[in-house]
Order: sequence, then structure tokens, then C-alpha cells
Amino acid sequence: MDLFDDRRQPPPPRPRRPRPIPPDETPTEVIPVEDYDGYYEDDYAEDDYAEEYAEEYAEDDYAEDDERAEPEYIEPPEDEDEPPRRTKRGRRIFRWVGALAVIVLIGGGAWYGIDKVFGYADFDGTGDSDVVIEIGQGDSTNAIGTELTTSGVVASSKAFVKASEDNSKVLSLQPGYYVMKTKMSGAAAVAKLTSSGARVGVLQVRAGTQLDDVTQPDGSVTPGVFTLLSKASCAQLNGQSTCVSAEDLRKVAASADLAAMGVPDWAASAAAKGTDARRIEGLVAPGVYDVKPGWKADELLGFVLKESATKIQAAGLAASSSVQGQNPYQILIIASLVEREAVTQDFGKISRVIYNRLAQNQRLQLDSTVNYLLDKPVVTTTDADRGRPGVYNTYSVAGLPPTPIGSPSSDAIQAALQPTEGSWLYFVKCDKNGVSCFATTLDEHKQNKELARQRGAY
Repeated sequence: MDLFDDRRQPPPPRPRRPRPIPPDETPTEVIPVEDYDGYYEDDYAEDDYAEEYAEEYAEDDYAEDDERAEPEYIEPPEDEDEPPRRTKRGRRIFRWVGALAVIVLIGGGAWYGIDKVFGYADFDGTGDSDVVIEIGQGDSTNAIGTELTTSGVVASSKAFVKASEDNSKVLSLQPGYYVMKTKMSGAAAVAKLTSSGARVGVLQVRAGTQLDDVTQPDGSVTPGVFTLLSKASCAQLNGQSTCVSAEDLRKVAASADLAAMGVPDWAASAAAKGTDARRIEGLVAPGVYDVKPGWKADELLGFVLKESATKIQAAGLAASSSVQGQNPYQILIIASLVEREAVTQDFGKISRVIYNRLAQNQRLQLDSTVNYLLDKPVVTTTDADRGRPGVYNTYSVAGLPPTPIGSPSSDAIQAALQPTEGSWLYFVKCDKNGVSCFATTLDEHKQNKELARQRGAY
């Protein structure tokens, strides 16, 4: 049998300690191993030889184990206090506790650093000198805080934001101008800003309001645009009044370049023919305006006229507007007549009566135009009133008056642009609620007037 039969190759034996080799009685020739690879390829015997070799190898191993000395346990000295060994679990818990302690220390230091670096400045007290600030449409609390900081009211925006967290009134602040003080604490600024008297410069013009004051039948006075604008300009800033008088506003209205003040070209060219303040009548649209106390007369009036031009255009009146041959400025005049003569539900019909009379070259005979010069709000007029000469007396003068007679609303402008279809030539207030009765013939009109008297309409 070939000793180097490689039909079956057992795994290489584990290395073991060398043991003494007995002398060979029949020495043979020693064949040197050429290389390491030959060991794996040729250094295995047949199965029976391999098994015998393995058994011998195992027996030798056990023999060696039996020959090893058993370790001797030495007791530690009684006076030495050796700490117990930590288990893996104990070491793991210790590591977690240490990590948490580090996190707490780092977190505390970070919070202290954030508070120091990112904290906010704040003044003490209720402030020093007066200052006017503006809140814009839709401004957030942060935006208001930024405006206050820029104006020197608060030391930082955050001081105001923090102080306003518990005050819901801040969320309902209206856009406009407010009198504040410099160097206020955040809390003082919130309290001042939300107080009833903080907002200033509010001008409210109602539909039909004239430029000048109107005396009511009971003797009370309804302020006109000039008076309203004068009051809106008033504020007390560091002991000084910012009021601009109504007379100063009239002077500007009578002499200023209207186109330069924002009046639309189609209105400026017509209004420029006038020589007094009434030439801007009707060019101040109804609405709410925010004017800044401290502005001069020309700044106040210019701002209101520019804003009004936008409102009038939004109502539909433009340079290209034309109805039955009437230009945009004449349409504005008609709208002012409609506003003063009727309630809203009759606007379209009143507009139609005016256009029908103009088409037939029939005098308008409107009491509102007569009362305009008299500054009276009543609908009816006396014979003496109707007998007064003047360009606004539509009983004696044909056609439209030279200017509007008040501030027409957008509804009145719409009615002037799109009058209701009809053939009416007459109307009279026939009910106490202001509703009018309309007629095509004079006889029908007389019947409506009698009905109005019976109802106590006038």
C-alpha cells in the first residue's frame, strides 16, 4: 500500500508540545521536506494509520494534562480589605450614570450660555419723551416690536413680544399712528399701546360729508372734511400741539396744484377752474384715513387726496368713463347729487331722473344743490331759498352744478355709472324712511306729493 495515498486527507493535527523521540533501532535514510506545501499534500497516511496516530495524539494530550500541577489558592491577608470585583452590569450602570451627569452639566452650561448670549435687553419705567410710531396693516407682534425698537421705544423687540404674551389686546391693534414714549419697558409699552387714547391721526369721512361744517335744524353742527382733518392732525408731543387749523387747510385747497397733490387728471383739469376751496369738493372719498400728527397742511391734504383717488378709481370711475355724453367729472357730480337726494335703494332711479332731465334740457330743481351754499342738511327749501341766485341753484340754472356737493359713496358712483332704466322725470320723498315716489308726468308727481304730506314725510 502506498503511504502517501491522498484518497482521504484528514485535517491537520493541532500543534502540540514536542516530546523526546526514542532512538530508532533500524535507522533509515532521512528525506528532507522540500517545501511547506508538501506537508498538506503528502504527509498523511492511510485511514488506519491516521486513526492510530490521532488516538496516540489524544492520549498524549491527556497525559500531559495529568502531569500539570494544580494551582494553589493563597488566602489574602486578613488585615487587607480588598474591594469586591465589579461585574459587567455594575460597570455598565456606572457608565450610564456618568454619561447622564455629563449631559446634565453640559445642558446646564448651555442654558446659562443661551440666557447670557441670547437674552434680551429691556428698559425700566414708563419712558421719557413722546414719539409717534406707525403700525401697518397686518403687522405681527414681532413686526410691531421691531418698529418700537427702531423708534427707540423699547430696548429690544423681544422685550415687547415677551410682555405682550399675556395681553390679547395686542392682537387686535388697528393699523395707524400711536403716541408712545422713548425708553419704555416692554410691559409699559404694551400697556400704553393698548390704551384707549394711544391711537391718533384717525380721519373718518362719511358718505355725503361736505368740505365745510353743516348746521342741523336743532342747532348742532356736523363737522365737514376740513374740520375733521384738522382734528385728526392734533396730538400733544412733548408739550407741543401738532394741530393744523381748518383755515390753513382751506388755503391749501384753494391754491395748490391739484394734479401734484394726487388728484386724477380728469378731475384736476375741471376742478382747477374754481377759485376757492370748494373746488376739491367731492374729491375726498368716504372712508377711514390715518394721518400723521406733525404733518403740514399740504402734506395732510395731499395724502388724503391721493388715497381718495385710489378709492374713486376702485369704485369704477376712470378717465374713460362716459354716460349719455357726461364725462368722468360730471358723473362724479351726479353721484354726489344722488348721495344727497336719496336712500341707497333709490340710488339707481334718482340717477335715471337726473340723466332724463339733462337729456331734455330740463332744470334739475334739486333742493340739495340750493342747501349746499346754505350749509343746510334739510331736503326741502323755501321760496326765498330757491330765489337766491348762484351757480348751485338748479332751480334757476340749467344743467349740473360746477362741482360735486359732497363726498359720494361707491354705491352712488355705481348708480351714476349705471342708472336704472326708466322714463321718470320727477321724484319726491313720500315716506318717513326716506323712500321716494317716482313719476313720469307732472300730474303723477303732484299726486305723489299729496301722498307724502298725508304720510308726514315732510
